[in-house]
Amino acid sequence: MQDRESEDATGGQLSRRQLVKYAGVGATLAATGPFVGVEAAQADPDRQDQTKAGSARPDNRSWRAGDHHIHSEYSGDFDTSTNPPTFRKGADAVYPIVTNAIMAKNFGLTWAMCTDHGGPTHSKVNLEQAYPDLLRSRRLVPEVLQFWGMEFDAPAMDHHTLMIPRHADEAKQLFELESRFAKRDPFPADPGRDTEAKMVEFLKVARNMPHKPLVIAHHTSRSATGLGVYGQDLPHEFRNGNDAAPDVYVGFEGAPGHQAAPLNGGARGGYGNHPTYGGYDQATARVGGLWDALLGEGRHWWITATSDSHVHWSRGGADFWPGEYSKTYVLARQEYRDIMDGLRHGRIFVTTGDLITRLDVTASSQGRSAEMGETITVSRRNRTDVDVEIRFRPPAGTNANGDRPQVRRVDLIVGQITGPSADRDADTNPTTSVVARFGPGDWRQQGADHVIRHTLRNVDTDSYLRVRGTSTDEAEPLADGLESPWSDLWFYSNPVFVRVR
Repeated sequence: MQDRESEDATGGQLSRRQLVKYAGVGATLAATGPFVGVEAAQADPDRQDQTKAGSARPDNRSWRAGDHHIHSEYSGDFDTSTNPPTFRKGADAVYPIVTNAIMAKNFGLTWAMCTDHGGPTHSKVNLEQAYPDLLRSRRLVPEVLQFWGMEFDAPAMDHHTLMIPRHADEAKQLFELESRFAKRDPFPADPGRDTEAKMVEFLKVARNMPHKPLVIAHHTSRSATGLGVYGQDLPHEFRNGNDAAPDVYVGFEGAPGHQAAPLNGGARGGYGNHPTYGGYDQATARVGGLWDALLGEGRHWWITATSDSHVHWSRGGADFWPGEYSKTYVLARQEYRDIMDGLRHGRIFVTTGDLITRLDVTASSQGRSAEMGETITVSRRNRTDVDVEIRFRPPAGTNANGDRPQVRRVDLIVGQITGPSADRDADTNPTTSVVARFGPGDWRQQGADHVIRHTLRNVDTDSYLRVRGTSTDEAEPLADGLESPWSDLWFYSNPVFVRVR
């Protein structure tokens, strides 16, 4: 079973009959009529230009919103009283693949990924049942680049994105990796699949494939029982995996999905043991925490934001539609290959509630400059001040809740790179701090953008800088309760690295 390149370029407009057949009446109405409260997706000229060929940049890249953690009706369950087990669709997530694509398009996404749960013999279900539906969805909704992959049952760890590059044998590649390494795929169960060594073996195999996949950890601290008290995912496992495949195992979700849970009385993100902070995992939200510990070793380790969409909150679920609340923006051309390249190399920022639609962070010194995911090298022999420009763009209209969110503060965070830690489970970087806070009086408007400039004086050691912003007055994101997620919005950049030589 092979996908043809032409299948992504056909089917420009969906007929109502096709939509009813494949996605249901609700999705048909959504796709053929505007939503109330998505004015930002329709009115923002930057978003309207996302699918066009051109860009003001010489590389023709622009910020493209997406989501790499979305479930369809193929997140089902298995009747293990039969041999082989019998798969039943719709037990855990309920929407057809094309419904998710339609809703992603409606909420301003230009790329998305189907990440269904595994299970005993699920590799065959993916290959024989789900993949043909993905091909159909690509034909019906060509405006959204739709990646193939799964929510991988990572050995010895919680779930991970396994994103397969777009190529003719993508279905076979996923089948090989899932059938060989997913810990829940064997029937009967095989305890030997659920070890740290098997996870490292999986990553080494993936690293050596001609089409390198991407692996990104999901809801990193959902099983944590306290701040810095981890559950399924331990700091040394991230280090081991990144060491084994640094260009494959590249990050974790900064903002997990299930953000709509408080609207139905649940814990934000499904974090029932220890909460999220402003909707973000503790590993990301804590300044000087686990993310900073990894960056402080010089690791290229990125964060993303996803919906983890299973069932929409209006139907009693805990989820927003793809793009309705959380967005992962990638600086890329509207091409499968370049979207993956942007994710692999950290050209990423994330936001919730459409607090912003664009973010550029640039570090400059001695005639050189670097952006998110890049490194600037400065010489000790010259003046080692580093000029930082932060440029962000608010939405032109309202978000999906009908609000016009306002950025109340932007923080510049800097940490030192001190090399590998002797403690593989270290989860702090004591050199990291908020070095500057900016309010509306500190930025100036330049066209549709707000611009902040700041100089880091006498940078004499390898460092990194990153940026976050919020709609709140909280100096640090507070532990989440049952407040509406729409009242607690944050954005985060990925880091820019500074090397001193």
